[in-house]
Amino acid sequence: MDLIRVKKSIQLAIKLLILSIFLGYIMIWIMMPTNVFWLHWSPRIHAETDSMFFGQQGANILVYTSPILLIATLGCIYLHLDQYTCDSNNRTTKDSRFAMWARPVFVRGPLGIVSWTELSFILMFIVFLIWSISAYVHGMFKNITRQSSSKIGELVWEVKLDSVALMLGLVGNICLSFLFFPINRGSSILRLVGLTSESSVKYHIWLGHTVLTLFTAHGVCYIIYWATTHQISEMLKWDRNGISNVAGEVALISGIVMWITSHSLVRRKIFELFFYTHHLYIVFVFFFILHVGFSYSCIMLPGFYLFVIDRFLRFLQSQQRVFLISARVLPCHVVELNFSKDPRLSYNPSSIVFIKVKRISKLQWHPFTVTSNSKMDPHQLSIVIKSEGSWSRNLYENLSSPTPIEHLEISVEGPHSPTSASSYLRHEMLVMVSGGSGVTPFISIIRELVFIANTDNNEKNIPRIILVAAFKKSEDLAMLDLLLPFPGTSDDLSRLQIQIQAYVTRDKNPTTEKSHKTIWFKPSVSDKPISEALAGSRSWLWLGAIISSSFIVFHLLIGLLNRYYIYPIDHNTYSIYSQAARSTITTSVLCASVVITATLAFFWNKNKNNKDKNQIQSADSSNQVPEPWLYEVDRELGSFPNQSLEQVTTVHYGERPNMKKMLSECEELNVGVLVSGPKKMRQEVAAICCSSKNLHYESFSFNW
Repeated sequence: MDLIRVKKSIQLAIKLLILSIFLGYIMIWIMMPTNVFWLHWSPRIHAETDSMFFGQQGANILVYTSPILLIATLGCIYLHLDQYTCDSNNRTTKDSRFAMWARPVFVRGPLGIVSWTELSFILMFIVFLIWSISAYVHGMFKNITRQSSSKIGELVWEVKLDSVALMLGLVGNICLSFLFFPINRGSSILRLVGLTSESSVKYHIWLGHTVLTLFTAHGVCYIIYWATTHQISEMLKWDRNGISNVAGEVALISGIVMWITSHSLVRRKIFELFFYTHHLYIVFVFFFILHVGFSYSCIMLPGFYLFVIDRFLRFLQSQQRVFLISARVLPCHVVELNFSKDPRLSYNPSSIVFIKVKRISKLQWHPFTVTSNSKMDPHQLSIVIKSEGSWSRNLYENLSSPTPIEHLEISVEGPHSPTSASSYLRHEMLVMVSGGSGVTPFISIIRELVFIANTDNNEKNIPRIILVAAFKKSEDLAMLDLLLPFPGTSDDLSRLQIQIQAYVTRDKNPTTEKSHKTIWFKPSVSDKPISEALAGSRSWLWLGAIISSSFIVFHLLIGLLNRYYIYPIDHNTYSIYSQAARSTITTSVLCASVVITATLAFFWNKNKNNKDKNQIQSADSSNQVPEPWLYEVDRELGSFPNQSLEQVTTVHYGERPNMKKMLSECEELNVGVLVSGPKKMRQEVAAICCSSKNLHYESFSFNW
């Protein structure tokens, strides 16, 4: 206990340090649009930090980049300690004082379902943008007069248009600074504030719309300005020591292409087009850096830097082909894939994995919810795929064909875990509402609660569960069969208080139950169990080490390069090495630093774990099934020794669930309402939860 107290004290100290750094960082951002910052603070900082090693960019790296990377590193240490200080036996005492802030306030609108917390941050962000715009405009316009305009041969409105165009670019860069944080899947910063990359994608979308709106307006204003002042040739300008207009145009065009193809109509109907064109972010970021120079791009660098680290680690992990043990093909056009995994790999319920099936596509990655439980199934990880799009339909057709498939080459990224199951234990009751394949996140949650209910500790209060599952056809009811724990486990479903209300909306009568088939795959020599890129309980420490060490390596390399190669030749005059050349060199060194440190850390972990992985492989080989690899299975719901699902399931044919009536009958003081399904379903349930104090809303969605 003394050791736990010490670790909690360290966590508290880290929290206070992170808060102090963050408040100082916010102060810099608030002051940045003012003349006080640009005329007094910035020159003094540059004078103190300008050197032969880092040049003018040293000040911006210190002010804009270093604080966030330091917070990310401290966050990794905090999350590592959190693994040991979390009290698993006192799950129900989780502080719920801020539960009201998670309640939906807006249900229908352009922003979708918005909670009070999200609304507060949105309003603060809007106020900050308004402050930045007003401060920039005030500082720029106060010196624009008829006399000053006539001196440069322009009208007052033309000079103001030039200033407005510049202001739009500056404010756009502020929004760009936040753009990459929500899609950093292994982010310690997101975890510190209780978010995951999956739940934060909508913030990335909102920021993306804002960024491209501002940058497009920025470009249009300059084109109008150049056209009216007869300077249209400026569009072809590539300054050696200043703004490179051509680079900005290339960045803007690539951004607009991504913007158009990310529209919901294009994304849902032609996902491949959205997927491939979104890789233009590389072009966008690179030419943006060339446009403004690396020094000014340090403002947006922290989010992108952490994204590059995360993306490269995921790339290293995805190069390993994983061992697919079996596939279960259900008659409702659903496939369950069962992978071998490293028993040390632990993940929370409703975790996400991204998979690539080379037989279907060599480039496409698709996210799926993990339905297995790492405690109940230490050697196996399972996902469920519903045949809905072209990719999943192609996979289902391959697996359901009469010709058996002996091997599938699959790569995996993840799993990426959300909040632990203890967050669900603070409720007295859980109402899970799903539509179609939306039931998959609840499979892992229910299995986690089954495991907790079967442990020896009787002090844990497991909430009562009502699962409301809506399906279109009666054959889709087969998905409920996946709720049962794997055969051979000692966990008993009867220890859980669960009721299942299944609704079949299109069929008025049950159809004849069809059998499903299971395919057992032959392992390849190169197939390995799924494991984390940075395996083990020290993964957060490894991530923090990569962030800090790569940044140190970057400083060493760029400092030595500037001091002993570039500065002796150029002397910071940019006459030999232009701004574009320096920006290219610096960006290349930054990426090289990430690649070097992340690769060393990844392979250090891989070599260290080879012995254990070989033992796992030998254990998995004993589970291989001899030929024939394909056989038919007729399995009833009550075929397990556990409590039969038939006893707790009520099926309603030709009906839709009356959620308002069902939720109004919940008398418990603390009811968690979890929703996973179509947009209309989520909005309907969110609207009901808005008006009730005892209903706490949470949703799972991949339909962005």
